[in-house]
This record gives sequence, C-alpha cells and structure tokens, in this order.
Amino acid sequence: MAKTVVLRNVTKKYKLYEDSKEKLLDIVLPKSFGEDFYALQNINFEAAKGDVVGFIGINGSGKSTLSNIIAGIIPPTSGELKINGKTALIAVNAGLNTQLTGRENIELKCLMLGFSQAEIKKLEPHIIEFADLGKFIDQPVKSYSSGMKSRLGFAISVNIDPDILVIDEALSVGDQTFAEKCLDKMNEFKAHGKTIFFISHSISQMKRFCEKALWLEYGKVRDFGLIEEVMPRYEKFLKQYKAMSLEEKRTFREAAIKEQMGQA
Repeated sequence: MAKTVVLRNVTKKYKLYEDSKEKLLDIVLPKSFGEDFYALQNINFEAAKGDVVGFIGINGSGKSTLSNIIAGIIPPTSGELKINGKTALIAVNAGLNTQLTGRENIELKCLMLGFSQAEIKKLEPHIIEFADLGKFIDQPVKSYSSGMKSRLGFAISVNIDPDILVIDEALSVGDQTFAEKCLDKMNEFKAHGKTIFFISHSISQMKRFCEKALWLEYGKVRDFGLIEEVMPRYEKFLKQYKAMSLEEKRTFREAAIKEQMGQA
C-alpha cells in the first residue's frame, strides 16, 4: 500500500521566555536566552492510503502539535516529513477569519487552496448544505458558537476532497446529529482509500472509527499499532492516572515537563 504520510525523527522545539525582553535578547544577541521546550521528540510512524489513525494521550501530550505539522500549519524543528497528497485540517477555528461571514470564509478558503471562481461557485452550495447553518451563513463568524464554527470548518474541508484528512477535536462540539453526519462522511472517505487522522477524547468514537492508534505521552510515542491492541493499554493507563491523587498527578506532570525541557 502506498505511503501517504511518513515521519522520521520529527521533533518540534519551542522557546519559553520569562518576558518579552528576554525574547528580544535571544533574537539580537549570540548568547542563547530562554528555555527549550520539546513539544514533540523523535516521532516515527507512517500511514498508508486507507489508514485511519487515532491520536490518543492526555492533555499536553502533543496531539494537536502533531496534527498541525501533518497539515502543514507549522513546520517541524528537525526530522523528515513526507506528505503525498492534499491535506485538510478540521479543527474549531482552524483557517477561519472571524471578521468575515461564513459564505465569505468559504470563498476565501477555496481561493487560498487554488480553486477557480467557477469551481467555488459549484462547490459552495454543497458546503452550505452540509454545514446547515441557515441564515447564519451570511453572519460574521465571530457571532458563531464553537459548534457552528466546527460545522463550517468540517463542511469546507470535506467538500474540497482532500487526500489526507486531519480531524482535531472537531466532533467534540455541537450536536450529536451533526457528529453522526460527519462520521458518515468520514466513513465514505475511508471507503475511498483516503488517509484520516482523528484526534478526540471520545474513546468510543475512536474504537468505532479508527483502525490504528498512536499514543503520545508528553511529546513522545509511547505506543503505535492496531486500535484493538493499543487502546486497552491506554485505557489501563487512564484508569491508573485518574486514580492518582492531585499530588501524584503533579509529580507525574513535573517529571514529564523536565524531560520536555531536556532537564531529566
């Protein structure tokens, strides 16, 4: 099966500064200021056409950072990233201009993706119908609820027919009926052999939809494989994590942050 996404030792490093002065000094002086923070460290995995991969892990583990790298929103600091095909990211607020109306956002997003005016005119009714926003389609997006923004973002992304779809918590807001509609569309994409990455805190959605799971823990891959093999191990960890006291969780988190800052 042809590989659509390949990551080799992908790392994303950020700099943490105490204030804006320290950030400025780090830019203009040769001496390094600020502290390194590794949101992702040496990530290795690959996906092929038709793969549906769920990203799992507790908050702060790097799921959204990885999804943004795959979608081309942010670049990795180091490592090798190969993407074969057109990618679309679906996340609340992703790529939306809140000052523009829903209809204007559709036109802008499609223009940015290289669609002609004729193609946009043909696509627009399908996007509007899928989003099902009624009269709000001609209202500024800043007046939308999180669920409405998600509906618009999902409708645009699935109707531009990407080869690789990255869905980051887009089904966690809004009503269940729309979530079911989205899952049906995703299953249609799955049947057509598209690659899908799915980020959600809903384990039931993961089990229902994904075939593989990538378990991230504070910037590192803890496990990767078939969903029926990885998910039971993750659920066992979650049960243990939730049973921890606040002090134990704090200690666990602090140890992980030290590793992410290269202090372990």
